[in-house]
Amino acid sequence: MNKKSILPNNKWTLGLLVIIITVLWGYGWVVMKEVLAYMGPFTFNAFRFGIGSLTLLAIVFILKLGVPPKKYWKPLVIVGLLQTAAVFILVMYGLGFVDAGKSSVLLYSMPMWSSLLAIRFLEEKLTVKQIVGLIIGMIGLLSILGWDIWTEQKLQSIIGELLIVMAAIVWAISNIYYRLHLQALHKVQASAYQMTFGTIGIIIAAMVMEWGDPVQLNVHSFYYILFAGIFASALCFTVWYFILSMIDMATATIATLLVPIFGLIFSAFLLGEEMSVGIVVGSGLIICGIVVAQRTRKEKVVERVGESV
Repeated sequence: MNKKSILPNNKWTLGLLVIIITVLWGYGWVVMKEVLAYMGPFTFNAFRFGIGSLTLLAIVFILKLGVPPKKYWKPLVIVGLLQTAAVFILVMYGLGFVDAGKSSVLLYSMPMWSSLLAIRFLEEKLTVKQIVGLIIGMIGLLSILGWDIWTEQKLQSIIGELLIVMAAIVWAISNIYYRLHLQALHKVQASAYQMTFGTIGIIIAAMVMEWGDPVQLNVHSFYYILFAGIFASALCFTVWYFILSMIDMATATIATLLVPIFGLIFSAFLLGEEMSVGIVVGSGLIICGIVVAQRTRKEKVVERVGESV
């Protein structure tokens, strides 16, 4: 199927779609924070990605992409367990102790970790500007964590922040593995099946970890589940992958930095979260660092950077 027949290759249309998608992903952090009042993190992820997987599989059927060749099944399972299961379980647990806006910034430090891992596993070499960008980003990350330690933040909050950083590192590992083993597979097809395999892992984990825990299903929790599963996951991912076929990866990576910005804005206005000096300064440094690093080349390791929240 001709991708250009699905999305018009017009810079203004593509720009508008990027804004819409990043707004939805930014608002998704509010949703993930709020839903913890109704159910545990494993249970929510099982609902979210169960619905997301079914929606993506329906899209795969509509696009007539079929089932991936058997040689891709093992990599899809591994990416599913890393990208869908591990990343979002760490994120959801971290959100239990950390503000949503701050969490979005910490998770989107992922391009820095991807760049570092690419040196070892993809044999990529960093330019001077990329090294400078990484240093700036790392200083930003440390300023957020260090500021909280300096202001005598609760130990639980520090642990929550570290869980989000771990999620960013796992996301980076998943990106590297995807680049090595799934690059040739259609992106929508890869997303649908890795999410399906990851969801199976999450359901098993939810049955073990949260069996018998209270789950409140009402208008609010249904809204959060459906929004996260259908809009923030399946539909946004699908549109994003088609956008990736029309713009270079450096531009795409920088565009996704709008997600933590919207995350901070929505969290401040809808959840009343405070943006401290450490968060503002650290967020600015992380974003500046990634922009500096990404502007030095057209192709970047983060082939699935858009797959956030």
